[in-house]
This record gives sequence, C-alpha cells and structure tokens, in this order.
Amino acid sequence: MKTLIVITGPTACGKTAVSVSLAKKLQSDIVSCDSRQFYKEMAIGTAKPTPQEMNGVIHHFVDSHSVLDDINAGKFERLALPVIQTLFEKHDFVILTGGSGLFIDAITQGFDDMPIIPTEIREELRNQFKEDGLAILTEKLQQLDPEYAHKVDLDNPQRVIRALEICLSSNKTYTELRQGQQDKRPFKILKFVLDRPREELYDRINKRVDLMMQKGLEKEVQDLMEYQHLNSLNTVGYKELFDYFKGVHTKETAIALIKRNSRRYAKRQLTWFRRDPSYRWVSATNPESIYEVLKEANS
Repeated sequence: MKTLIVITGPTACGKTAVSVSLAKKLQSDIVSCDSRQFYKEMAIGTAKPTPQEMNGVIHHFVDSHSVLDDINAGKFERLALPVIQTLFEKHDFVILTGGSGLFIDAITQGFDDMPIIPTEIREELRNQFKEDGLAILTEKLQQLDPEYAHKVDLDNPQRVIRALEICLSSNKTYTELRQGQQDKRPFKILKFVLDRPREELYDRINKRVDLMMQKGLEKEVQDLMEYQHLNSLNTVGYKELFDYFKGVHTKETAIALIKRNSRRYAKRQLTWFRRDPSYRWVSATNPESIYEVLKEANS
C-alpha cells in the first residue's frame, strides 16, 4: 500500500535534514505542512530550507503562495490531498513534514463538519478583540474548552476566535467536534516525532534566532511592515520585530522575545504531539529507527 510518512517535531529539532535524507533514500518528494513556509515573502524567519538543504529533493508547498493569500488548515487539506494522490502515482512513499500539528491533522484525519457561525457571533468576537485585545478571548476559551486552550497557540487570534465561534455556536467544545469520525485515507500513514533533550533543543532555538538575525531577518520583517495586519504574519519572529519598529521595545528585547516565544512554541508543539498516540517518537540524532519501522510495516 502507498505510504505517507509524517516527519514532525518542535521547531529547530532538525526535521529538514532528516526528511531530505529519507526522501533521497526512498526516491520520493516532500510535501511541506509548515503553516508559514508557504509564503514567498517569508524566508529567513520561517527557517525555510535553502536549495542546498533541499539537496535536489522536490518540496511542494514551499514558496507556493503570497502572504496576501492566507492558507488555513482546511484550505491546505483541499490543496494538498490531490498533490499527494498524484505523487502516489509514481512513488510508493511520500513524505509530509513540518511542525504545524493542525495542518498534519488536516491531511491525516480530515476535519469534522462544523456548525455555520451566525454573523452576530462572529462580529461580536471580532469587535471584542479590537476593543479589549486577545487576553480576554483566551480567558474565555480556557473556560469554554480548556483542553483545546491547553494545546492551541494562544497568541494566534484567528485560531482562538475560530474555536470560540464553534463553542458559542454549537454549545459544545471545539475539542468534542474535532474528535468525530475521521476521514478514511486511501493510503497508509506512519507518523514520527523527532525528539531532543530540552536543553539541547532550547540551545538550538537560541542559536537559530541569532543566525536568522545575521542572515537579515530585521530587513525581511521591515519590508513586510505594511502587511503586519495579515494573519500570515502574526507569527513568532515577525510580530516581535514589528513591535521593535513601532518603538514598543528595543532590538535586544525583540531578539530575546523571539527566543523566548520560540521556546514556548516548541513546548506547545510537543504537548500537541503527545496527545496523539499514533505518533512514534524517535531521537533526532538517530533517525535510523524510522527505516526499521518502514521495513516492519512493509514486510
């Protein structure tokens, strides 16, 4: 049976190198499910793989869209599934990689039918966000759906508001509605999380941020100032520097915040993956165990 291999893990754990190595051995393509590497204008701050790092392996959904064309998980499911099916016509294996758990779920599980959101609920939440900020909405989500609030990125207004829309429209939790019948995929799915000791991971994150600044992250973010209101740019590495340009804090503080928020994001990613028992955890420094699982699965 055709097999989709998911290689994921927290930011800076080494997904690109492992995925490319695996793709070379399996003579396959890579489908990126990183929710920010879609965007052509965001390269340095998203740690987008360079042509050298891609090492001749075709990467789908890297530099595929503009920041003006927001890609949410539902849209990614509609776009990526046909690509994956086409790739299976010539490959036995396709590799899906990235750290966006929701986008992985969209491909491997699909989304349940969600209620239609009444206009008044949508407008009320958006007005509340504009007038009172995000904190009051995250508190409301923690009350209505503490399980989802524990693993979602609470710094992402779109996801917080979307979850609240569902809760308020259905009188159910978003978690309940997302745990319904999963879509059956016509291919086998094997999911792996690359793991590293926490201190090692945090050190890699800090060094990556320093390297991003050396490569020109400040200029990249400055060039995107006019688009800072877009959801695609509401992400770690960009919003901290937007605040620096607006005089909210110093560059040194912005860099420190990027490192801190990246570490926090990694922690939330790990929490998300641990809740799914179908993931196999492997050492990022010894990914050879992935091949053993593939042999067993296809023997």
